[in-house]
Amino acid sequence: MLLVTLRWLVVLILLLLFARKHLVRDWPVLRNHLVFVGLMGTVGFTSFNALFYAAAHSTSAINIGILQGSIPVFVLLGTFTLYRSRITRLQACGVAVTLIGVIIIASGGDLEQLQSLSINPGDLFMLLACFFYATYSIGLSRRPAVSALGLFTVLSFAAFISSLPLLAFEVSNTGFSAPGLTGWIVVALVALLPSLIAQISFIHSVSLIGPGRAGVFINLVPVFASIMAVVYLQESFESFQAVALALVLGGIWLSEVGKVK
Repeated sequence: MLLVTLRWLVVLILLLLFARKHLVRDWPVLRNHLVFVGLMGTVGFTSFNALFYAAAHSTSAINIGILQGSIPVFVLLGTFTLYRSRITRLQACGVAVTLIGVIIIASGGDLEQLQSLSINPGDLFMLLACFFYATYSIGLSRRPAVSALGLFTVLSFAAFISSLPLLAFEVSNTGFSAPGLTGWIVVALVALLPSLIAQISFIHSVSLIGPGRAGVFINLVPVFASIMAVVYLQESFESFQAVALALVLGGIWLSEVGKVK
């Protein structure tokens, strides 16, 4: 939780230093949507990050990456539930195929675990995190008409503020452990790459092509995560993970091919 807080503090400082003119220009509009934007920052950033890191204690980096392939499915189901967007038969088939892949990962390739409900808690945390990020993605389609940098500054502030209770809970239970040199390098990389550059790019992409099409690119996360987990963490890539990855990506491909024109 210290990493959650520090990543958004660093991002917020950078934005206030280099993008404050966007915030000043957009503030008259943003202040009328503070509750909505604040909830988006809390759900999409803080809740997602906290569950993501909690999941990493009891599941592999490969599993975390593959399970993120469920985000486009949650987006598809969410837009149908909230806005009654039409789902074609091919999209429904894609959802089913993706869910089979998720079940294979959650069961560790042993479907008998499902009968005894013996599922890795880390995988469940990751699925809940994906649900939260999908909610955030759908919310971006209703974002106020402001610049990506102005919106992201308020989202980052909300993420930082909402992370403080989690940090306080962590400190009260496990004590405070200041990051060393390696820890600060991790904080810097996490703040600059997935927190700043990736999020601004995603916000801008949703404004250009919509949450559905933008969400499809999340399918690259399982691919990148699997490669990096094997190369950098020396994790073994099991056969059931290969099957699950193929099903998750194949299911999303079906959903994209079968989308309503």
